[in-house]
Amino acid sequence: MLSENNMNQPKLSLLARLTKLQPSSIKPVLALSLITVICATFFISPVASYLDFNQSTSATLVASIIVLFATSVIPEPITALLLMVLAMLLSIAPADVVFSGFASTACWLIFSGLVIGIAITETGLAARMASVFSHKLDSGYLQLVTGIVVIGILLGFVMPSSVGRVVVLMPIVVAIACNCGFDDNSNGRIGLVLAAAFGCHIPTFAILPANIPNMVMIGTAETIHQWTPKYAEYLLLHFPVLGALKSVLLIALILWLYPDQPKASNQQKSSERVSRNEYMLIAVMSVTLLMWVTDSIHHISSAWVGLAAATLLLMPKIGLVSQDSFSRKVNVNSLLVVSGLLALGAIINHTGLGALLADQLVDKLPLQQGDDLQNFIALSMTALFVGISGTLASVPALLTPMAEQLSANTGFSLEAVLMTQVFGFSTVVLPYQSVPLLMALPLGGVAIGHAAKLCLYLAAATILLLLPLNYLWWQLLGWI
Repeated sequence: MLSENNMNQPKLSLLARLTKLQPSSIKPVLALSLITVICATFFISPVASYLDFNQSTSATLVASIIVLFATSVIPEPITALLLMVLAMLLSIAPADVVFSGFASTACWLIFSGLVIGIAITETGLAARMASVFSHKLDSGYLQLVTGIVVIGILLGFVMPSSVGRVVVLMPIVVAIACNCGFDDNSNGRIGLVLAAAFGCHIPTFAILPANIPNMVMIGTAETIHQWTPKYAEYLLLHFPVLGALKSVLLIALILWLYPDQPKASNQQKSSERVSRNEYMLIAVMSVTLLMWVTDSIHHISSAWVGLAAATLLLMPKIGLVSQDSFSRKVNVNSLLVVSGLLALGAIINHTGLGALLADQLVDKLPLQQGDDLQNFIALSMTALFVGISGTLASVPALLTPMAEQLSANTGFSLEAVLMTQVFGFSTVVLPYQSVPLLMALPLGGVAIGHAAKLCLYLAAATILLLLPLNYLWWQLLGWI
């Protein structure tokens, strides 16, 4: 006769086996389930009645690819290729749209950033600067993460290009991670890279000329509504909540999601004289930064300025980046991933999905004069959802022309309606919305899944905590 323990043993073993298999099998099952729901939504459910066949096919493909990127069921470069192949085979968009990522300035900015990053590392300049920062910040992980985020924000006041900030800061942060004993796949390395990537970009939306969506909003508002926000006015309205408090949330989330502690470093500050190669690189980078800062004067794209700098650094006689290092360290996979993600936004725009979503949202918004809180939340969340449907720059492009109608429906001033867009395009839900984030990840050697996780947590915290605080701050300033 079997004992009770023996009878229970097979059940416990089966449960143990199922539990053991669950982590490795949950992602494919989840991805397949979500894609099945997506197909049903856009072809069978009432949602399909709002779309033509091409839009339904496009929406299904786009949403499915986002699921694949989010779950990492298949490698990210293959997911990017899958998007482009299916878009062409299904005739969703022409080749110049599907492959627009390869022709975009973002792709060449990433290439330039990779080359500049190699040069900063190989000349020893990154190690020299990292040594200085490490000895000031390595007393604890909190100090490291906070210091890097603050440096990213400070750069936003003097350098009006997220791309430039990322290219300059990321190689130094990678060197700091090495100095502090963080391995390539350690929490500390991932946390510091994310602190640099997000710190250079997310809080700086609260600084008027620091990011592209801000400038798109200014240009569109000037053209359509003849209104231009003032620098100090914009900073006072947005920086306390969407800049400073969001930075605190960012730091807290990095410490929570990627806890670690720097190991004691025996490395001393370099007492060696600055080498010829370091001087040459400083000269090249100084000219490059000057050209990036003054792009409004000479009107040369920052991508072509960066590409010129990268080409110069690759020239054999200069020798700052060897051909061997170039072949080994410039990763084509990262360019494929970024090009695929940029194609995602281009397809959304080409098929009219972004504009359709914006129109549907505006028509169904619960706007009512006198209900300021509801109106504020509705406008802010509309901007956020428009950003999800395309890129961050699409928020001001789509919503600014509707500002007068939204002002009439809410009773808000035209200026207040326009300013609610900032909440939307400063809240990144997934990395594909933001070119600077896509650039930063390959430069720091961090997988997109880590950035996606931080994006989702930060977006949720922003909506739950900062949105009501933002409303109270606006009320205190008399904007609503």
